[in-house]
This record gives sequence, structure tokens and C-alpha cells, in this order.
Amino acid sequence: MAQSFDYFVVLAGMRTGSNLLEEQLSAMPGIQSNGELFNPHFFGKPDTKTLWGLSMEARNSDPIRAIAAMRNNAEGLQGFRLFYDHDPRVIDLVLKDPKAAKIILTRRPLDSYVSLKIARKTGQWWLGDMTSARAAKVAFEAQEYADFVNELSAFQAKISHGLQTTGQTAFHISYQDLSDNDVLAGLGRYLGADGPPDQSKIKAKVQNPTPVLARLNNPKVAEEALRTLTAPDLGRVQDYEPDRGPGLRFFHVCKNAPVFYMPIRGAGIDPIPNWLSKLDPDGAVESGLTQKDLRRWKRQHNGHRSFTVLRHPLARAYDAFCRFVMPVDVENYADIRGVLVEQYKLPLPDTWPLEGWNLENHQTAFLEFLKFLSGNLGGQTALRVDNTWATQTVLLNAIAQFAVPDRVIRETQMADELARLSSEVGLQAPAFKNEFATETPFALSDVVTPAIQDAAADAYRRDYMMFGLGSWSPDQAA
Repeated sequence: MAQSFDYFVVLAGMRTGSNLLEEQLSAMPGIQSNGELFNPHFFGKPDTKTLWGLSMEARNSDPIRAIAAMRNNAEGLQGFRLFYDHDPRVIDLVLKDPKAAKIILTRRPLDSYVSLKIARKTGQWWLGDMTSARAAKVAFEAQEYADFVNELSAFQAKISHGLQTTGQTAFHISYQDLSDNDVLAGLGRYLGADGPPDQSKIKAKVQNPTPVLARLNNPKVAEEALRTLTAPDLGRVQDYEPDRGPGLRFFHVCKNAPVFYMPIRGAGIDPIPNWLSKLDPDGAVESGLTQKDLRRWKRQHNGHRSFTVLRHPLARAYDAFCRFVMPVDVENYADIRGVLVEQYKLPLPDTWPLEGWNLENHQTAFLEFLKFLSGNLGGQTALRVDNTWATQTVLLNAIAQFAVPDRVIRETQMADELARLSSEVGLQAPAFKNEFATETPFALSDVVTPAIQDAAADAYRRDYMMFGLGSWSPDQAA
């Protein structure tokens, strides 16, 4: 059933196929699109400075008046295209307006970026027939592409947040969908069009049908740069993990010393609480506290220091695998283990420990687990993202909902950093032994292979990037 809208807006970016989509919309009976109504350089169409009796100055001084003029001076459902570099006041306005039908058009950012550079170089922004196509190769520039993606991602995040906070929905359509008649028919029904598009009115053609690398004069540079960017073809690394609370009940405080531990939850055996009990003059460490309790503790311990510990994602994932996935008797993980075996084909044994289970078996199973984590953390599985293998970026952000720790200590530097922290609060640090790693059938230093390193980096790309991490090495073992 069609919804009742006063007008529509196509939320998109440059070189996403918006010209073609506009023609398809205007070819639908009762629908008319009016170009880039709020482009800072023209009014609707290139070289147009006045529209519906309004000048660009009048439009800029009162955007609402321009939208009203559009609706009052034409029949049927009217709309326009709105890009991330158009009037930000209008973007805010339409996102809040439930009577504005939102059509969100997206395209792979890499294709948009290259197409935009070609259009700027050739001067051809629209193509009606292949005989007039202008071909060109352009240079890929890593920083330029990163800036392009960041701007586009910020716009998409703004749209998503605006829709979520106002309880609205939108019609999502991709560049590939522009040739799908069924999808276009659905779009027409969403807008309430009186019938299908008149194909004779659609003149726009695809401008750059060749593979994207064929349109670059430095494809090797592009390939190398894309491997180092946060998300090569898709923009930023998307965060599909669920939001989490700070985990206050896991925090530990010394009752008689101004030291506060805010752990990043994980699978390992945490040695810090035991160290805190040796640091406290009376061996008194408290946990399971409420937010009110923790704030009271802070007020009572002037000059307090708080800290957390960052581990290498590969070591963390290995602990989770050995502690919760390999055993068959961990109740909270039994369902997950079953799905990992049945649906994701992890070669896990039916019983554990299993006689004859060798290093090669273990490496194969752990590698498959890391591949599962890549999808799980990327929002591609129905299984929960468990705290034991969630990204530390998300868990640290959760901690910061309560308070930002004074120190984020890396596992490889714990002894020195804890001694320094103790000295700052006037205490002698007890000896510290890193005992994070859980019991495992094989040491990680024996298990790790280049393929396992790569799989961990793929699954935890966001952590590697956010914390500047490299490959795991044996000197990071407990």
C-alpha cells in the first residue's frame, strides 16, 4: 500500500546513478523530480539560477519557501535530489519531516570516486548514447579517496541516525538496482505512482561499464592503498556489533588504595585482581559494585588512578577458542558450539580432550573459528557476539560510558606500567606475572601460521587499526 507523502527526496552522493534514477522517477505517472534543488552552484539544473519565480538568493535565505514553491507550482508528487554537500539546513529539515518520502541511493564508494574523477576530467556528467562517451583514465590518490569516503560515511550515518530517532523508514536502492524493473516498480508503489515508468522517457546510460581498475592509470598503487585503508571498497569499517554496557560488576577497586581496574572483558584468566589484592595494604579488593558505589569510591579516594589492559586480538581469540569452544561441557556455549559444527562446519571433536587430536587438527579448527569471527563481528551471523571475542574497541567504548580510564596498558608492558601507576599513588608495586592465557592444548606460538595471522587481522580489522596493532609474535605470550 502506498504511503501518503507531500514530496520526496533522493538522498545520495555524486556519481551514484542519481541522474538515471531521476529520469526513472520522472517517467512514472504522477511523479516529477526537479534535479538538485539545493545545489550551491545552481537551482535544480546546471546553468539554472531562477525557478518558480525564486532566485538562488531567495532559495538560500528560505529553503522551506523553495520546497513550498516546488509543491505549489506543479502537479503530482514532486521531489528533488539532495547530496551531502548541499544545504545542511535542508538535510536536517527533510530528515525530520515524516511527510517527505526518503529514497536512499547508494553505490560502492570506490566506483563513485573513480567515476567522479573521470567526469571532472572529461567534463561529461551525463550520457545519452555510447557514441558520445568520453573515455579517460585517472589516478587513484589514497588520501583523497579516504577523505571522500569519510564525508560520504558521515552523511550516511547522519541519515541513519535521523531516521532512527524519528521512527521513520526509507526506501533503499543501490546502483545495481537501477536496472531491476521489479525494484523500480516497488519504488513506484512506495511513492504512490499511477503506473510503471514510461521507458521511452529514460535516456541516461551507464558511463563507465569497464572494471574500475581498468579506469585507473595506477591500479597497483590503488590496490596497495586499498589494502591499508579501513574498508577498501565500502567506506569505513562498519560496526555491526551490538552496543554494550560498561560492565560495572566486573570492575575492581582497592578498598584502601586509590587504584581502580576497569577490565576489557575477555576469555583469558585475568591476573590483575590477584595483583590488586597484593597492592592493597589490607588485601581488600571489591567488585560487583553499582554506579553509585563506584562514584562514592572515587570521591573517597582522591588522586585515584584507573586503568584497563589491552591484549592482542589473536591471543584473546585463541583463549576464547580453547576455553569455551573446544570443550563440550561449557553450558553457556553449548548451543554456539553446536551451530559452529553443524552450520559453519568447524571441525571440532565430539568429545574433549580427544586422543589423537594433533597440532594440525588444532590449527585447522582455530583457523575456521577465526573465519567465523570475521562474519560474526561483521553482523553476518545469527549467533551472538560474545564478550569473550567481541572487539576491544567496542568494549572499551562501553567502559567509557561510565568513565574513561587514565591508562590503557598493553599486555606486553603490564609489569612496567603497573609499577609506574603504583608509584604515582605512593605505593610499592608487588611483583607481577602475566598469567592472562588460559590452559591450552598447544601454545599459541606453536599454533600460529601466516594464514591464522591473516584471518585474525581480517576478523579484528577495526582493533588492529584503532590500536595500531601488527602481527602477534611469541614475545607477546604470557
